[in-house]
Amino acid sequence: MSIFVDKNTRLIVQGITGHVGTFETRLMLQAGTRIVGGVTPGKGGRTVEGVPVFNTVQECVDSTEANTSIIFVPPPFAASAILEAEDSGIELIVCITEGIPVKDMVRVFRSNEGNDMRLVGPNCPGITSPGQARVGIMPDSIFVPGRVGVVSRSGTLTYEVVDALSKNGIGQSTCVGIGGDPLIGTSFIDTLEMFQNDPDTSAIVLIGEIGGTAEQEAAKYIREHITKPVVGYVVGISAPPGKTMGHAGAIISGGGGTAKEKIQALEGAGVAVAESPEDVAVKIKELI
Repeated sequence: MSIFVDKNTRLIVQGITGHVGTFETRLMLQAGTRIVGGVTPGKGGRTVEGVPVFNTVQECVDSTEANTSIIFVPPPFAASAILEAEDSGIELIVCITEGIPVKDMVRVFRSNEGNDMRLVGPNCPGITSPGQARVGIMPDSIFVPGRVGVVSRSGTLTYEVVDALSKNGIGQSTCVGIGGDPLIGTSFIDTLEMFQNDPDTSAIVLIGEIGGTAEQEAAKYIREHITKPVVGYVVGISAPPGKTMGHAGAIISGGGGTAKEKIQALEGAGVAVAESPEDVAVKIKELI
């Protein structure tokens, strides 16, 4: 009942001794996530919430057989943290850090070319498979295990939609926050493909926002490859052109990337487009 993370996830926390890293480690442990180690250079040998801390990712992987990393490292050092995890054989890297310079992410993507490592984020809320693992900062209390997959560019909208689904008795298989930056790792299309191939996901919710063409590209992919019911929700219908709306990627430029264009593309692909988080739950109920 999940994609990307489950009970077999062996997670390490890069930046575990920082305020946010320590706080979120405690919450992820409470959610049942199997955290096997943490990394902070120069602070190896300590423990945080009972989790052993190592000086390098390679030391941590060698001692714990970790397969997943979450990154709570400040922006100037986050790209190097991603590359260190990649060089240490980590299969899935979830980068929560916001504000990483674009030139640093270009360096990461050039390094990633041709390898099997998956990056989710940066500037994302992470991934939650309810009842199995939470790798990120999503509030665990709103989730219910079930068969609806959720993929979103926005953390806050993810929480609002999931809360509406759960209050209507609709559980989730996995919720994936792909991040709102212009340059991200895992895309809508990557996640849609995973949900399509997951036998325990019966329907999909796609949450978009203004800026870029990711929703239009997802719509084309849905039309050609997705056979499961999809409900879409796109915010920013009244956003003025040229004004950044929260995320670095959420900006209408050159007259393109509007919510109206994205809604039209999704509807043209057979997606039921909702007008609010509560309407997402209503439409999902109608389709499953």
